Parts: sequence; structure tokens; C-alpha cells
Amino acid sequence: MSDYFDALETRPPAQREAELMAALPGAVAHARARTDAFGELLAEVDPAAVADRSALARLPVVRKSELLARQQRDRASDPFGGFSAIGWRGLRAPQGARRVFQSPGPIYEPEGEGADYWRMARSIFAAGFRAGDLAHCSFSYHLTPAGAMMESGAHAVGCTVFAGGIGNTELQLQAVAELKPHGYIGTPSFLKILLEKSAETGAPVASITKAMLGGEAFPPSLRAWLQERGVEAYQSYATADLGLIAYETTAREGLVLDEGVIVEIVRPGTGDVLPDGEVGEVVVTTLNPDYPLVRFGTGDLSAILPGACPTGRTNTRIRGWLGRADQTAKVRGMFVHPGQVAEVLRRHPEAGRGRLVVEGEMANDRMTLRVETAGDPEGLATRLAESIRDVTKLRGEVVLVPPGSLPNDGKVIEDARSYQ
Repeated sequence: MSDYFDALETRPPAQREAELMAALPGAVAHARARTDAFGELLAEVDPAAVADRSALARLPVVRKSELLARQQRDRASDPFGGFSAIGWRGLRAPQGARRVFQSPGPIYEPEGEGADYWRMARSIFAAGFRAGDLAHCSFSYHLTPAGAMMESGAHAVGCTVFAGGIGNTELQLQAVAELKPHGYIGTPSFLKILLEKSAETGAPVASITKAMLGGEAFPPSLRAWLQERGVEAYQSYATADLGLIAYETTAREGLVLDEGVIVEIVRPGTGDVLPDGEVGEVVVTTLNPDYPLVRFGTGDLSAILPGACPTGRTNTRIRGWLGRADQTAKVRGMFVHPGQVAEVLRRHPEAGRGRLVVEGEMANDRMTLRVETAGDPEGLATRLAESIRDVTKLRGEVVLVPPGSLPNDGKVIEDARSYQ
């Protein structure tokens, strides 16, 4: 039995990169030609010239907040805000969209006709599921696409699926006892609830020996708790917009990137790609022609993990979910964004990494920009303070610190105020 879902997972890295970059100009051209949003955002872009990562990095980052704003603006004429290339009669195309979902916001997402549309099979396979298994899926099948995402991936692996959905703990526990599924697909918290309820009632759940988890943080303490109860659980990282981004393997060393996406790690609030190892926002370009998102900012923080996966998979790895990139803070009645901090630093070439610390109590705030710089360039602190005032319309202090002094955690704005 193969250890890999397909041969793409073990391609030589140089071959993978060449094939992804060869597909990139076509993906950009398709997004530009087939969607109103990217037709506008990429109007001045020559898609043929976007054939490597440096060219990709010059394109604008589209963040989820912008997608939501466009959907809200265009709701009467196009609930997808001009980002979808498919629709239904009266919206863009007479056919093409199989289903449409609503995520919190609300944000609407289309599902196209392809099998395993969100490419979830790769993560489910890596979690140990195989053809012939019965998978108990407790992700939501209502409004949001999570249940459909996982079910289509499980079907692509060859699994039978029990569509448990969310809630109804007693009924789901009864189904586990009577159907004896081989594995669980859902959130970590609900799996814990099921196992705790089993211990309380005596309902048998020993058939579940593996799990593919998502939608929530999966701390090591919970992983160990599940292992003590005979369940080997792995996590995936996916979104309703992009499908699978990365997945965990038996090596348990970070998450391996999916084969159908191009991932960059950028400085929060900017589109600037960070060196490997630096924590920043996960930005994804998907090769999905139905929903062709180019440089889509997930709002999640992660970092590239060096080295190759011990399982033999050759794609790049990321460290996993490390927090949220949206660190907007309200200071003295004004919103301060990570992009504004980046603009302050960009004006001063001598400045390295920066971190804006907001302290004090609400209505009595004070801002301090801590900036890494080599030596003590004359007048830099004063010039930075002037830029803070110019960009944010607020006064802030500046403290210069040696290179490497600031934590590598992706934070651009640290809200250290007391809210008590």
C-alpha cells in the first residue's frame, strides 16, 4: 500500500517549482479575464510576465476583508463580489457552480463541478484513511462548506462517510457504537466531547483509531490525551476560499504544503515576502480556475520550516498556525494598522524590523515603536517619530534596539494595555 496519495508529493523540488511557475501566468491571465475583481486589480499587469516568485510578489495582496467589502458592495448584482469565475443562470454563467455556501461575514463561496474540489483528499490520506474505511464526519453540513469539503476528500480517498454534522452528541455516539467507523473527521473539541461522553456512558468507541482534525487549534496536550485513548490524530490547514493549504504527516514536523497552491509568507500589513523562518502572514495563490484567487491573504501567521519532511514528501513545510496577522488596534480613537507600521519603516532604509507596542489604559494610551537597527544612526529616532505622526496622526515614542532583539512571532502591533 502506497505511503503517498499520488506521485506529486514526491516530485523533485526543482521540478515542482518549475511546474508551478509554468502554470502561474495562465492562472493570472484566467483570473484577470474571467473575474471582474481581478480584471480590475490586475488591469495593468501582463500575465505572461508573472512567471516567477519575484514577479508574483509585485502583485497586490487581496485580504479577506477586501473580499468581504466587495461582496457587500456588489451583493445585489454579484454575491461573490466579482471573484468567482462560475455561477448560475443570471449570474455570470448559465451553469458551473454546483453549490454555494455562506461563511461568517457573511462571505459566499462557490463549489465547482470537479471531484475533491477543495483537494482535501491528500490530508485525509496522510492521516491514515484508506479506501474502504468508514469515516465519521462531524463538520457542519449546514450553510458553511466544511462538511462538504471533508466528505468530497474522503470520497476521493475511497472512504464511505457517515454525515454526522455538528451537535447531537448522543445520537452521534450511538452511530459510532453501531456503525464502528474506522476514523473521525472534525474538530478536536467535538472528538474530545465524544470520547468523554463515551467514558461516562460506556458507549463503545474503540473502532476510532485515527482522526483528521481542523477548524480549531490542536495543542500538544490534546494530541497526547487522544493518543492515550488510542486515537492518532493529525491536523489540516484549509479555508473555505482556498481549500487545502497544508497538512500534517506522520513525521509530526510542521505541515506540508498542498500541491495545488503557491504559498508566500509576507510581512503583516504588506505584500513583502519574508525570508524563510520569519513569521508572517500566509498568502496563497490557488490554481483553481473556478475561484481563481491570486495572492489571497489568509490573515493567519506561520513561517517556512527548513529542511525536508522525513516521510519523503518533498514539498515545503510551514510551522502551522501561529496566530492572526490582523493586529489592528484602536489608539486614542484612531485605528492603527500593521500596514501603517510597515509604511513608517519603509520610509527609513536604516530601519529593520519594527514592533509597535501600545501600553497604558484605554483613553490613556501610549505608543512605542521598537525598531531594530545596526548602530545608532544619527537622528533616526526623531525621524521615525515624525513618520509615526505623519502616517498614523498620533504621537509615538521610538526605541532603537539591536538586530535580532524583537521576537520572531509575526507581531507588528502588540496591544499590551490593561482592559480591566
